[in-house]
Amino acid sequence: MEALSLREDNGDKTAVVGQNTLQLIAFSIGEQTYGVEITTVREIRAWNGATPLPNTRDFVRGVINLRGTIVPIFDLRARFGDGQTSPTKNHVVVVMSVGDKWVGILVDAVSDILTVSREDIHNVPEGNAIDTELLNGIITHDSRMVGLIDLHAVVNGAKLDG
Repeated sequence: MEALSLREDNGDKTAVVGQNTLQLIAFSIGEQTYGVEITTVREIRAWNGATPLPNTRDFVRGVINLRGTIVPIFDLRARFGDGQTSPTKNHVVVVMSVGDKWVGILVDAVSDILTVSREDIHNVPEGNAIDTELLNGIITHDSRMVGLIDLHAVVNGAKLDG
């Protein structure tokens, strides 16, 4: 499987990801590895806290001001139903674009950039409703399983119904 191809671009050779491949930023929550498309990632920041908001779910940590843009921060561990993260200076926030909005997700660590074939994306096995709802697929990469995050599903349902 060749993940990168070369093309001429104004006389320069540039590495281009093929149409049948996908580049992911991989990050960890405990022992689990998850990934999002690299094109959605805007910034990776150290955890510096967030301003809490009223009437939000427990997986919404609050908001940060990112150069004048208010960005909601979602605790991915809590979103997956594993309890809230107790953040340390080692935790990071991955800031991403979801549609026309920016959101941040709190994760334990960013681990890798992966290039995978779209053919290697498998359906999420039935059984855990949260995993089925929040993941677009499962990828096996270097003998580890990587859950492909559905960003739209992760950020939906942030407000408490009242």
